[in-house]
Amino acid sequence: MGILSSFQFITLNGFYKGPDNDISWHQHGGEESAFAEEGAQSGSTLLFGRITYEMMAGFWPTAEAQQAMPVVAEGMNKSEKIVFSRTLKTADWNNTRIVKDNIEAEVKRLKEAGKAMTILGSGSILTQLANSGLIDEYQVMIDPVALGSGTPLFEGLQHHLDLQLINSRVFKSGVVLLSYLPIKK
Repeated sequence: MGILSSFQFITLNGFYKGPDNDISWHQHGGEESAFAEEGAQSGSTLLFGRITYEMMAGFWPTAEAQQAMPVVAEGMNKSEKIVFSRTLKTADWNNTRIVKDNIEAEVKRLKEAGKAMTILGSGSILTQLANSGLIDEYQVMIDPVALGSGTPLFEGLQHHLDLQLINSRVFKSGVVLLSYLPIKK
């Protein structure tokens, strides 16, 4: 059976993005970059919503990304990617396909096929799959910053989500990575 993980970075006050989808507040220092390089080599199928996909597709295939973070850019560009969107017409970033309907059924099918998958950003996809009980691990990277406004992680969650901490890591920058498993009831 495949595993579905999520990786999100958030502010101290729980926002995964600021106004106008701003994520410029997220730390990208030495240790965080090394962690990103490790993750980029995981071989996981990457899952996105349309907005996150468009942000990622607008950066990772560029020469700027190749120069700034070559290992991560290579991993992102080589990875299989699925974008869940009813409105996106084409997905030109290599190894990407669009799924327009019934994302829960698609994720179940991929899990049954043994696929390892990771949701990056994509708060609405995260919440939808959390509501369906399909996420096996939650990784949350907390940046030492608070925003005046933004979009909270798990916005629209329809039930209580109990989690068990399985790992934590503190970066020198003050960023904290927390890994959780859902507690099955």
